[in-house]
Amino acid sequence: MDDTIKTQAEAAAFRRLVAHLRERSDVQNIDLMNLAGFCRNCLGDWFREAAAGLGAEVSKDEGREAIYGMPYADWKARHQSEASPQAQAQFAAAHPQHAQMQQAAPSKGGGGKGW
Repeated sequence: MDDTIKTQAEAAAFRRLVAHLRERSDVQNIDLMNLAGFCRNCLGDWFREAAAGLGAEVSKDEGREAIYGMPYADWKARHQSEASPQAQAQFAAAHPQHAQMQQAAPSKGGGGKGW
């Protein structure tokens, strides 16, 4: 497989993953973090970093909107539910530094932390 085809296939797979996550708004970010070690916010950050590597400036909000398909605050208000105590405990044990940052950040509507 040549590099052009490989890059196009990777981009298509990424678009399919993003579309799948948009369809599965019932899957909470904390559940993704607990099961896979990444969430939609991570994908938004990776998108922003990739754009920067190509010389394009993308804000954190723009990166998240590219993944969520809408402003992050809107997605949280529509789809994010309060994380269960069990999910929060699992997250804190698996990702202690990230969990500390989440607890320090105030919740901004939509319930739960910013998972």
